[in-house]
This record gives sequence, structure tokens and C-alpha cells, in this order.
Amino acid sequence: MRRRMSQMDLALEAEISTRHLSFLETGRAQPSREMVLHLSDQLEVPLRERNVILVAAGFAPVFPERSLADPGLAAARRAVDVILKAHEPYPALVVDLRWNLVAANAAIAPLMAGVDPELLAAPLNVIRVSLHPKGLAPRIANLGEWHAHILERLRRQAELTADPGLIALIEEIRGYPKPPAPDRRPEDFGGVAIPFQLMVGDTLLSLFGTTTVFGTPVDITLSELTLETFFPADASTAEALRAAHEARRAAAS
Repeated sequence: MRRRMSQMDLALEAEISTRHLSFLETGRAQPSREMVLHLSDQLEVPLRERNVILVAAGFAPVFPERSLADPGLAAARRAVDVILKAHEPYPALVVDLRWNLVAANAAIAPLMAGVDPELLAAPLNVIRVSLHPKGLAPRIANLGEWHAHILERLRRQAELTADPGLIALIEEIRGYPKPPAPDRRPEDFGGVAIPFQLMVGDTLLSLFGTTTVFGTPVDITLSELTLETFFPADASTAEALRAAHEARRAAAS
């Protein structure tokens, strides 16, 4: 139902008969471990839920879940660190499935000025910090537009994963004070993206975001990591970020 596929659609994609799929659904036939993984792949079931399905079918889970600090994920951690560092002077961060902060580069910290310390306590949730009235919300120039964009993105993610934490986060955000209605149209920015416009001191930063994920993960932790990188949407933002970066480097030396 979540993938909007009929039984016949799934059978065709999986290259099995609708009769066999029907028997699996009703319990008249017992799937093999390979069939469980095959059907999960066709339905794009997240790795975490594939383990649950395997156990329900009587098999051991096959996808490990380790901390990003685990020695087994050292190569992945190095890749994340390289990307974060290389993206400076522009902001970049890594979040998990529920948008809790995993890592960030030095350009993120200045954006957090003025956020209530309670919101910055671990685990720091990026969505909560962004939209909470004690977070960045009062300084987001296009709050109505950004709020609607984030809610829609979370809704799509929750639809794909059915994760209870994401569903709870959506309900929490809907309980925040209602922001003003968006006063811009997508075509105002070329129709390509919605900018994140944040006041930092007396400077308005306008940023476009991109999302990166690991392409072929077989570890739950890696499959749920998202790298969010931001780029300046105008020349003044680019100059402000470069100047802040140079000031940090001078202070460190």
C-alpha cells in the first residue's frame, strides 16, 4: 500500500508468479531467506525493517548496525570527515534517520548563535533546532516557505519508512506556532530550489541545500545517514561565509 503497488505489480517486478506471491502473503507458503530479501529489495524496504522481516520469517538478521565510531566503519567516517572539511567555508552536516546531528563542519556553529541551550543538548535534532520558536525560527526570513518545505520532506520520508520517531517529530512540529504563509513563489528563485534564508547578525544568508547518501550501504547506520551540504545562493552570502571562515582561521592561528 505504501509503495502503491498491486500484487500483480510486485509479482512482475520480482519476476515471480502472482500465485506464489499470494501464497506467501496468506501464509500458505514459507518464503526462503533469499525471497524475503528479494521482495524487500523490490519494495525498497529500509535495511532496519528488512532485519525485522527476516526475524519474523524465522531467519537471522543480516544487516549490522554499528556506531559511526566503530572501527569497521572507519573508512566511511573518513569519507564523511573529508567531505565536511572540504565543503568549508560553506555549512555542511550529517544527520541520522530521525534528523539527529551526527557530525558537522566548522561553518555550522556560527549559524546556531542565539539558539536555546536546551535545544543544543544531545541528541541535537536539526529539524527541531530549525523550526522551534526558541531555535532558528525567529531568524529565518522565509519561515513560512521553509516550514512547509521541511514538513513535506518529513512527510515523504515517514511514508517511505513508517518510522515512529519521524511521525512523532512531524506531530511535534505541527504543534509549533503557525508561521506566516509563504510570500514567495518558486519561480522567484528560478523554480529550481527553495532557499534557506537566515539572519546572522546584520547579514541575511541565502543558502541552497543538497543531499548526499551512501549509494550501496549494507550497514543500517550508513543506510540512514544523510549529508546535508549548503551552498550560497547569492554573491553576498558567499562573501560573508568566506569572511567568517577566514576569521575563524585567523583566530585559531
